[in-house]
Amino acid sequence: MPWFFLNTINLNNQPVFLLPSAYKWMLLLLTLVTLGTAQAQSVNGIWTGTLTQEAGGCFPVYHLELQISGNGKQLKGDSYDYYDHEKYVRHHFNGMVDSSAAKILLSENELIATKIPADCIACTKTYTLQWTKAGDKETLTGSWTGHKVGNAGACPPGQITLYRSSSTAFPLDSNSTANTVLKIDSNFLQLEKRENQLFGSLKVQSPSITIDLYDNAEIDNDTVTVFMNNTMLLFRQRLTDKPLSVTVNVEKGVDYELVMYANNLGLIPPNTALMVVRAGRQKYEIRLAASDKKNASVRFRWE
Repeated sequence: MPWFFLNTINLNNQPVFLLPSAYKWMLLLLTLVTLGTAQAQSVNGIWTGTLTQEAGGCFPVYHLELQISGNGKQLKGDSYDYYDHEKYVRHHFNGMVDSSAAKILLSENELIATKIPADCIACTKTYTLQWTKAGDKETLTGSWTGHKVGNAGACPPGQITLYRSSSTAFPLDSNSTANTVLKIDSNFLQLEKRENQLFGSLKVQSPSITIDLYDNAEIDNDTVTVFMNNTMLLFRQRLTDKPLSVTVNVEKGVDYELVMYANNLGLIPPNTALMVVRAGRQKYEIRLAASDKKNASVRFRWE
């Protein structure tokens, strides 16, 4: 009888011994489970973190913000790579979820704005990212390559680390108005098309708006997903007596619409929330109600 080695894996912290053929099948099963999770998870929303660049770039480390929206496997959005708020480059990008390789591929295809030192050159980038989740923290990590804007010269590449965020450093895309909440990810979000019911229109005097959401009255397991101009800010978050807080930056003279989608109706329908809005010295309180037929919406405009 020829010699062979038993392989072991840990399931629930217990060693399990497998013959070589069984080991191969178990590895395949675990791989498929991992890929399925990555495919099902939505990456819509705001991601913030850092972008590094190898020697030859203008700075070794930049801040990076991605504002991602999409429908199924197709993605789009805006990217901001910046040293500070006075030195930044903004691109539009398109992309896709490559479920076969558990990767997210994004490619910048339009330069929207650039404010950088005269001796620096903007780079149009392609991102290859991997989604992971540990506890409540979601992460996108990977690498980027690119070419110099205006010519085919390669930019020094680098690495990316991003985390899902509930706040933005730059204004959300003002060209994407959410009149209805779309079924953004058919494999994961499963959001129905519903009519928006307007609960208020606010004129604010600051570009930075902080929004706190509480369960209104009795805490009864109300769960919500929240969008601002079709960018997801919160996903399936439970309302309690502690606030769900988001901070967004807006452009002057542009209309914004916050939409609260009810993932359930709680124990006492409808799904209700107290929204507290702070913008500079201004403070507003608005009571919202959403159902399985209508979303609750509030409009904002900085004037």
